[in-house]
Amino acid sequence: MPQIKRSQIAGMNIHYLFYSLDYFFAAQQKAGIESIELWGGAPHFLMDSMSYADCKKVKQKAAQHDVEIVAFTPESIIYPYNIAAPDPDQFEKSKLYFTNAVKAAAELGTSLMTINSGYGYLNEANEEAWKRSAEMLHHLAHAAEKEGVTIAMETLRPEESKIVTTLEEAKRMHKEINSPAFKIMLDTVAMSVAGETMEDWFAAFGEEIAHIHFVDCKPYGHLAWGDGSLDVSKQIEILNQYQYKGFLGQEITEMKYFEKPDEVDQRIMEHLTPFFNE
Repeated sequence: MPQIKRSQIAGMNIHYLFYSLDYFFAAQQKAGIESIELWGGAPHFLMDSMSYADCKKVKQKAAQHDVEIVAFTPESIIYPYNIAAPDPDQFEKSKLYFTNAVKAAAELGTSLMTINSGYGYLNEANEEAWKRSAEMLHHLAHAAEKEGVTIAMETLRPEESKIVTTLEEAKRMHKEINSPAFKIMLDTVAMSVAGETMEDWFAAFGEEIAHIHFVDCKPYGHLAWGDGSLDVSKQIEILNQYQYKGFLGQEITEMKYFEKPDEVDQRIMEHLTPFFNE
């Protein structure tokens, strides 16, 4: 049977939107989750273009529950900040916001921040949105180099963006940014919607894949393992084949999970536990 380490599973707080951060950390400890991909959104982590939450206090809360923050994911879809913001004022405010996110990642003690390409207007040439996205990502990669942080970019679904939604577009952006601080994140949902496979991604990027949003789907929906159509055993077998040692973020975003998120995480861990090698 293919195997992964328990410590590779990174719980996320995005489906704990209606619970406190303390509640989330306690739930992760109870579920046996050791690593955290912290979603940087209110009410858990207040951040804007001018300031951000006290990272020391957040780290202390995590330590009290014996969990480690291994990645930081600033909110970038439902807020006004956008990597490829079409309005010049919004673009400059977004630049400040995401630069703060890089700094926050460093202060949280993690060397990894996840991001996407952003999105533009549907009534503009796609290349215009691409140029803004690349400009912002260049800036953030430079900021990440200075802070000792790695940025990992994921693809989005076509409903979310028209910029980077496929492996081929991710390859183009990765080549264009060309920074040691700019890596790739594989999202199993966006991958599945695009008709791609893990083998495709690892064959294209290899060790440049710095992080994975490792969730079930069919092919839409960021679902808890067992609720979708992906074969988890097959996916872990591919991870083993390519010797992936990074984290596996549990980005669960369907609103049906928001009322009892702790029960969802318990179920995810029950589903994955047979594959742990310790």
